[in-house]
Amino acid sequence: MTRSNQVLADAEAVLNRTSDRYRSLSSRARQRRNAAAIRKFKRIVAAVLTVVIGAAVVGWFIPLGTSGIMIVLALILAAILLFGMVPGEPQVKTEKLAETDLKALPLQTEIWLDNQRKALPAPAVQLIDSIGVRLETLAPQLATLNPQEPAALEVRRLLSDHLPELVTGYRNVPEPMRRQERNGRIPEKQLIEGLGVIDSEIDRMTEQLAAGNLDSLSTHTRFLELKYQEAKQLGTPESGQ
Repeated sequence: MTRSNQVLADAEAVLNRTSDRYRSLSSRARQRRNAAAIRKFKRIVAAVLTVVIGAAVVGWFIPLGTSGIMIVLALILAAILLFGMVPGEPQVKTEKLAETDLKALPLQTEIWLDNQRKALPAPAVQLIDSIGVRLETLAPQLATLNPQEPAALEVRRLLSDHLPELVTGYRNVPEPMRRQERNGRIPEKQLIEGLGVIDSEIDRMTEQLAAGNLDSLSTHTRFLELKYQEAKQLGTPESGQ
C-alpha cells in the first residue's frame, strides 16, 4: 500500500470511529439555513404588516377606492419579492476570509467550506465535516486572543490562506484529471492528504491555545510550509499539462 493510500485509509478509519460523537458540517449548515429562512419570513411578515397598517391609517381619513387597494396590493407584492430575494445567509467569498475578524473567522471558514462540498470527493467531504467540528471548538478560544499575537497570525494563515488555496487549487484542476497521476502525484489524494493535515493542525492549535502554549503554536510553521508547497500547485497550469 502506498503512503497516499495509507493516509486515506487512516483518515477514513478515524472519521468512522468518531462519527457518532460529532454533528456534521452539513447538519449545522442546515440549521443555519433554517434559521435564516425563519428570519427572512419574519422580515416579509413585518413588511406586509407595515403596508397593511399604513393603508388602514390612510384609509381612515381618505377612502382608498379601487386604485388605492391596487396600490396596496402592489406594495405588498413588492415587499414579498424584495425581502424574498435577499439571501438569508450571506455568501462568504474566498478573498474575504483574509479580511474577516479573527473572532468570526472559524464560522466564516465553516460557511465557506460548506459551499465547497458539492465540488469535492466523498473522503474530502468527510474531512471538512471534521474540520468544521474543530472550528466550532476553536472559535471560543480565538475570542480572547490578541489578533496581533504570532499565534493568532498562524491561525489566520491556516484558515484564510492554506485551506482556501488547497481547496481552490483542487477545484481548478479539470475534472477528468483529478484522479490521474501526474509526476507521481494525484490531485484528489493531494487534496485529501492536505485536508487531513489541516484537520490535525487545527486540533493541535486548539490544544495549545487551551494550554496557553502560544510560543509553541507560533513556531510550528516550517512543517506546514513544506506540506502545503505541493498542495498550492494543484491548480497551476503545470498540473494540467
